[in-house]
Amino acid sequence: MRYLLLVYTDEALLPGLMTPEAFERFEELGRELASEGRLQMTAGLAPVSSATTVRVRAGRTIVTDGPFAETREQLGGFSLALFDSEEAALAHAARVPTAVAGCVEVRPVLQRGDIGAG
Repeated sequence: MRYLLLVYTDEALLPGLMTPEAFERFEELGRELASEGRLQMTAGLAPVSSATTVRVRAGRTIVTDGPFAETREQLGGFSLALFDSEEAALAHAARVPTAVAGCVEVRPVLQRGDIGAG
């Protein structure tokens, strides 16, 4: 099953967290998933200050600077990968270097027909 791992961290903490060793651990995790044929995509995101949010209300498009909501932790990157089980995805998420100061949300990716079925 495909899982999306969403990496959240307080951007103010990143300068202290993203040491050369942490960068290497991120790269190592990506290489591991790629060598096993499980990595579909991974990327870091630009700072939340570069985000723009789009909403449509009553037929009007509203564009605002910044994220949808103010939070302590910002989405900083993601990986889309294949795992045999949720437990395997969770074990991989626990190895993400910035999880020590933020979190990694693990979410199954729906397949066609998953919504509204049943």
